[in-house]
Amino acid sequence: MAVMTTGPLSAIVLAAGEGTRMRSHRPKPLHKLCGRPMVLHVLDALAELDIDRVVVVVGSGGDWVGRTLVDHAPGHLSIELVEQHEQRGTGDATAVGLTGLVDSAGGGAEGEGDVVVLPGDTPLLRPPTLAALVRHHRQQGAGATLLTAEVADAGGYGRVVRGKDGSVARVVEDGDASDEERVINEINTSIYCFRRSVLAPALRRLRPTNEQGEYYLTDVVEVLAGAGYKIEALVAADPVEAAGVNDRAQLAIAEAELRDRINERWMRRGVTMWDPERTYVDAGAELAPDVSLLPGVVLRGDCTVGERSEIGPDCLLVDTTVGEGAEILHSVCVGAIVGAGARVGPFATLGRGAEVPAEGVVAPFSVLGEPVSAI
Repeated sequence: MAVMTTGPLSAIVLAAGEGTRMRSHRPKPLHKLCGRPMVLHVLDALAELDIDRVVVVVGSGGDWVGRTLVDHAPGHLSIELVEQHEQRGTGDATAVGLTGLVDSAGGGAEGEGDVVVLPGDTPLLRPPTLAALVRHHRQQGAGATLLTAEVADAGGYGRVVRGKDGSVARVVEDGDASDEERVINEINTSIYCFRRSVLAPALRRLRPTNEQGEYYLTDVVEVLAGAGYKIEALVAADPVEAAGVNDRAQLAIAEAELRDRINERWMRRGVTMWDPERTYVDAGAELAPDVSLLPGVVLRGDCTVGERSEIGPDCLLVDTTVGEGAEILHSVCVGAIVGAGARVGPFATLGRGAEVPAEGVVAPFSVLGEPVSAI
C-alpha cells in the first residue's frame, strides 16, 4: 500500500506528561532552555515546515502551557490545545490530539495529508531533520515513517525491529523486549510522520497489553505493517537531536548543547566571543556584527546589542538594549537602555527604567533605575 502522499501537513505535539522526575510545580514543557520554554523550541522547529495546523496535547498545568503558547509561540502557526485528562500512554494522547484536527483542512481526524507526531520534550530537534523526515515519508509513499537513531547504549529506549528484508516490522519498548531484541542498537526516537487517513483506525486497534498497561503509539507500527502499509525509517544523522529531557540532569545537558549551537551561530554571523565556554546567550537575544563578548558575559531574555559594542568581562544583561559602539564593564543591567557610544561601569547597576544617553558615562559603582532585587 505504498501511495505517494500529498496534501496538508499537520502536527501533534505530545506535552501531557507530568514530568515527575523534574520534581517541580512547573509543567515539564515549560522548563526553560536558554531562556525559552522547552515546548517552544519544538514549535520553533515545526514553524520552519509548511504546517497547516498544530495540536498540542496537554495534561496538568494546561492553562499555564496555553498562556505561554499564546504569548510566545511562533505567530504564524495555527495552534490548538487539547487536554488528555487521564495519562493512558502515548497512543491515547495521539488519539486525543487527533480530535483537535477535526474540521481542519482535509476534514475530520481521518482527513487527507500527513501528520507529524512528536514529543514536547525534544528541544534539540533541528528543522532540517523534520523536513527530511516528511520528505522521505512522502517520497516513499509510506503509511508511517519513524525517525530512528543508532546509539552505542540503547538501554531504556524502544528498539526498532526489522524484518528479513530490512523493512520496519515493529517497535518494542525496552521493558517488553527480549534479550535478543535488547541487543539492537537502532532506537525509536518517538518522532513520526503518519499518513493521516490510516492513523486513527490504527489507534483504535491498540490494546494496553504491555507491562505498563498503557496504549503505546509504537504499537501502531506493527498494526500498520500487518495491514500491508509500508513502514519506513529515517536514521538521524545526529542522535543528540532526538534526546528527550526527563530530569534536571538531562535539562542541563540539553542546555549546554543548545548554548553551543547559539554561540556558534552568532560567531559565524560576525560576533566575537573571547571564550565561548564562558559566554551565555539566551535564544531571544539579537546581536549585530562586530559585537565583542568577553568572558563571563550572560545575556538573558530579550537583549539587543548594536554593532561594535563590547560587553564584559563579567556582565549580566537582562532584557537590555545596547546601542552601537557602547562599552559595559563588570556591570549588571536589567531592563535598561544604553545609548550608542555610552560607557558603563565597572561595577555599575542599571535597573528597569534606567536610560543612558548616547555618549553618556555611568561612573563605577553607580546605581540607576529601579532596584535590582530579583532577576
